[in-house]
Amino acid sequence: MSRKEIPRAGLVQAALAGRITNREGAQALHLTIRQFQRLKRRVRDGGPLAVRHQGRGRLSPRRLPAAVGAQVQALLQDRYAGFNDTHLTEKLRERHGVAISRESVRRLRQALGWPAVHRRRPAQHRARRPREAAAGQLVQLDGSPFDWLQGRGPVMTLLGAIDDATSEVVALHFQPTEDLHGYATLVQQMVTTYGLPVALYGDGVNILVRTDRHWSLGEQLAGVQAPTHLGRVLQDLGIGYIRAASPQAKGRIERLWATLQDRLVSELRIAGVATRAAANALLPSFRVDFNHRFAHPAAAPAVWRRPPADLPLVLGCRYRRVVGRDNTVRLGGRLIAIPPGPHHRSFARCRVEVRELLDGRVVVFYDGRLIAQQAAGPDFTLVPQPITRAPVPPPPRAPRRTLQRALEALAAATPRHPARHPWRASFSPRAPIKTPLPHQA
Repeated sequence: MSRKEIPRAGLVQAALAGRITNREGAQALHLTIRQFQRLKRRVRDGGPLAVRHQGRGRLSPRRLPAAVGAQVQALLQDRYAGFNDTHLTEKLRERHGVAISRESVRRLRQALGWPAVHRRRPAQHRARRPREAAAGQLVQLDGSPFDWLQGRGPVMTLLGAIDDATSEVVALHFQPTEDLHGYATLVQQMVTTYGLPVALYGDGVNILVRTDRHWSLGEQLAGVQAPTHLGRVLQDLGIGYIRAASPQAKGRIERLWATLQDRLVSELRIAGVATRAAANALLPSFRVDFNHRFAHPAAAPAVWRRPPADLPLVLGCRYRRVVGRDNTVRLGGRLIAIPPGPHHRSFARCRVEVRELLDGRVVVFYDGRLIAQQAAGPDFTLVPQPITRAPVPPPPRAPRRTLQRALEALAAATPRHPARHPWRASFSPRAPIKTPLPHQA
């Protein structure tokens, strides 16, 4: 009997013996008098064990059919191995028409003796940072290196951006490593799909912020370091950047990685994706489905801004160069020939700005005008060119010890005259001249 049913037998037997009334027994058990009288009849006919619930041991009429349970367990062991309970519940409802609850999926998984995919941890105390009110006001971005293909292909880094106000994933891109080309592609996806945000929130990776201690003369005079290549792009687009002091500060995108490393890995495995190109092709449809499930409306109207018309000419690296006498500019291993200007003008010895764009083109600007461009080859990756700094003069060298020793030896070998030598005697025109005697001469 349960803890609730144990006191009933004693009180009902006391009422049958006449020690208490029906009203007293009903009040002690929080029952009505008629229900207490029914218990008395059941105990009188069947003994103390008759107070147990009559539905104990019976199968529920709403129980899950055995065939459906076997189907779910077969899918869990074969196709959906590694799915969490909520994700598997969604797939069963959408692709197989099996509308069961997450708790039923959990019981079926436990019947197989399988542990949970993710261990549930107790909630940790943290200070809540309120969301931004409008979409586009703050976007968090980061990269996550992980074995997304589970050994079927190369290990990649997923770069992503999520809106702080709506938790909407605005851009996703797979890249071999966390590099400039990947972040520039991420910014291009976000800007062309949604618009220009007010600010970005990320970590202190040297692709986004300067981490070196070198200060050029111009930077010392200006009092601030020049931005990185991507930082200059954000300045031209009017996008601010906020550097997070810890991973917990940008917890929204850190939690996104935990979700994607569970759901996206399973989706890539079901689709049979084994290459980076195929994985990037799957991301747009996955992002739409993910936002449909997890995004929520913002409290204020969106503040996304319209991107500029010359956005492809902004996304890239910029360098200052001097045109050679043959009207060519060299950038790394590429040589760009500059055609003649108006009236067959030559640009030799002119200072120009060379931009290597995200699409692989190299364009040359002089006084804000485009004067030359060159297309890129296949499989182009935007990589910053090394910066040539002015050589630092070496510190003055101390005199050699051999020279110092030679000078000391020369000084020691020079003869010294005695103190009473005539050359050392003082001369005075008033002093009498002493003439030596003949016998002294």
